Amino acid sequence: MKPVPHDATSLRRAPVQRRSAERLTRILDACADLLDEVGYDALSTRAVALRAGVPIGSVYRFFGNKRQMADALAQRNLERYSERVTERLKDARRGDWRAAMDAVLDEYLAMKRTAPGFSLVDFGNQIPVGARHAEPNHRVADRLTDLLSGYLGRSPDEDLRRTFLVAVEASDTLVQLAFRVDPDGDEAIIRETRELLRAYLGRVLD
Repeated sequence: MKPVPHDATSLRRAPVQRRSAERLTRILDACADLLDEVGYDALSTRAVALRAGVPIGSVYRFFGNKRQMADALAQRNLERYSERVTERLKDARRGDWRAAMDAVLDEYLAMKRTAPGFSLVDFGNQIPVGARHAEPNHRVADRLTDLLSGYLGRSPDEDLRRTFLVAVEASDTLVQLAFRVDPDGDEAIIRETRELLRAYLGRVLD
């Protein structure tokens, strides 16, 4: 797996050698697995080091505490999500915003269901557990604007950025509801989310 991009995280020290980058990847993989098993409150840097098979000093070389580790995991999630959406759109017809919307929503749902630790961390919304801050959704909207503007043949201006921010905020709230109703994501609510996005984006992008 690719290591987390260190230019956008709170890493104490960026990995330089391949061995160091691989160690960082193992640390974040262990963090993700333990989040699913014990939750954020019970997570510890020592447990992560033990699960990753690295000295505790290796964890502290990159992170000062578990919050920084969770932040780095959230950033890695965003990078992997962007890669998945980009790959999904390779075979889609350029300019087809409906295909883009389906890729954006479907890949998020897939990560929500399968990516270790994602249900607690996602792109940074949930740590501390239960708290929902605006900043991660702004980062997601900015990333989607940069990622999709060329595909859609639109300028990545403030109007498009605001459109994606509204779409991200609305779908985020509804997807969280879907997963509260059903641990696998309530399909009826997800269908309603998709229809809401189509109606909103159709008004703006058609």
